[in-house]
Amino acid sequence: MNNTIRVPSTIPTQIVDETAQNTIYKKVAWRIMPLLLVCQLLAYLDRINVGLAKLQMGQDLGFSESAYGLGAGIFFLGYFLFEVPSNIMLHRIGARRWIARIMISWGLVSAATMLVTGTTSFYIMRFLLGVAEAGFFPGIILYLTLWFPSARRGRMTTLFMTATAASGVVGGPISGWIMTAFGGSHGLAGWQWLFLLEGLPSALMGLVVLRYLDDGIESAQWLLASEKKVLREALNRDEQARAAVMPRSSVNVIVLSSLVYFLLLAGLYGIGFWLPTIIRESGVSSAEEVGMLSAIPYICAGVVMNFVAFSADRKRAWKSHVALGAFAAAAGLLASTYWAGTLALSLAALSVATVGILSALPLFWNLPTMMLRGVAAASGIAVINSMGNLSGFVSPLIVGWLTQRSHSAADGVQFLAACVLVSGLLTLLMRRCSAEN
Repeated sequence: MNNTIRVPSTIPTQIVDETAQNTIYKKVAWRIMPLLLVCQLLAYLDRINVGLAKLQMGQDLGFSESAYGLGAGIFFLGYFLFEVPSNIMLHRIGARRWIARIMISWGLVSAATMLVTGTTSFYIMRFLLGVAEAGFFPGIILYLTLWFPSARRGRMTTLFMTATAASGVVGGPISGWIMTAFGGSHGLAGWQWLFLLEGLPSALMGLVVLRYLDDGIESAQWLLASEKKVLREALNRDEQARAAVMPRSSVNVIVLSSLVYFLLLAGLYGIGFWLPTIIRESGVSSAEEVGMLSAIPYICAGVVMNFVAFSADRKRAWKSHVALGAFAAAAGLLASTYWAGTLALSLAALSVATVGILSALPLFWNLPTMMLRGVAAASGIAVINSMGNLSGFVSPLIVGWLTQRSHSAADGVQFLAACVLVSGLLTLLMRRCSAEN
């Protein structure tokens, strides 16, 4: 009697197919993600380095707290006005050329901020920086949907946004070192050297993008025809799954998503723009030391956020992970105000806040991109990002006003904690996606 147990032939095939897909997606990730990571690192660094520059710039140019808050935030008005047109241009001429254009222009504008002489010129340069950078982030989010299905995209989006944490890790120490080491050299202040030496690399990276970035699967000469077929089929299956769970109104998705994103970003930019000030209020006076300490929350976030993304993708539970991240961030921000006089405790609380926000933000994008497709996806991503980024204008302005009124950053940070808490609650109201907990 033959007791041999036969394994169905389909099982080895499925295992082989899954292994082959993982190999192909690793090949894609290693090709495009390092370049995108560097681009995002430079983008976020050029956006928030004004927070450390403020420690010298405000004194040299006589900025009040509210004037700085307006200048930090006016970036997002230019960003808002040109976001959707920029994404339309990216769609028309391709990611490679348009992202290269964005990087070159924002790098030059960021470097030119060294020429600021007062509040008016500061406002103008911040506005122009927003115009130059408009379309970069939503363009990348849309670009990732051209390569990765939703079950893999959460990890890729989080990996991309790890560069945001990395910019905080390297940006603070490097910015503090530049301001200390170069201050007074050739008649330029430390903050002027900061904008110059951190702006020009972005422009140079634009040339690298022009050379190496591919517009999509079909233009990728480094992929075999069989590999392209696997990628296309995975995207087609994902598209069919999304079509089955399309909400009745894309407008409702866009409006609620914009509000959630607005409130999440209020917390992120609040930390980015005001973290150096909070550390200084704890008794640290050296710009270089402030820069080193500012890196700690971002180091924590860079480690934790990728584990959170893996958990969310494995469980397909993006909504709950976003909400939990927002609640953790709100608790961390609130705790930092009560421990403001103790540097170690305050920094620990801000680290929790940074981990929570940077874990929630990339996973958030899985929610609208699963509910939008076609033209609605392309325009919706741009609208959500542009509306959400208005918080970068509103939150620094409000935090600056509250800080000036109370002569402490505590009131402003508590306002940010409330924003992030509400974002978590609203996330739980978003339409349930397919297989999402």
